[in-house]
Amino acid sequence: MTRIEMGRTNKLGYAAVIGMETYSRTHVDKRLYELLKIRASVINGCTFCVDMHITDGLKAGIPQRVLTAATAWEHAGELLTDRERAVLALTDAVTRLGENAVSDEVWERAAAFFDEGELGALVLAIATINVWNRIAISTRMTPPVDASHPIA
Repeated sequence: MTRIEMGRTNKLGYAAVIGMETYSRTHVDKRLYELLKIRASVINGCTFCVDMHITDGLKAGIPQRVLTAATAWEHAGELLTDRERAVLALTDAVTRLGENAVSDEVWERAAAFFDEGELGALVLAIATINVWNRIAISTRMTPPVDASHPIA
């Protein structure tokens, strides 16, 4: 049960977040996009978004083991590429920010695989999922349990 439905109560603001989502979805590789969304959602404790993006990733043909590896990427070994690990390290840093923020080491690791435009798109994508996580958590959205999302 949600506390409010942001798409109804705050249409313009919600539409702006959808605009960020649309931009990010069209400028970041689908596999990387789902992995970073899963990882940020795990860090933020957003079960609704973790469920959604694992489901979306499976529908996109991303193997379950790869999607699961994003949740604990530092220990995933060969399940993830160096490029994917660089994106997930960047996701961790941008999501957590804090005192050390995004270190030069994390930035350079990602910059080894992506040009400036791609790095900008990744940062926007990470920021977008963090916005969605905060909306879902604060309004207490929970994953659906129905025929398309069986629990057994």
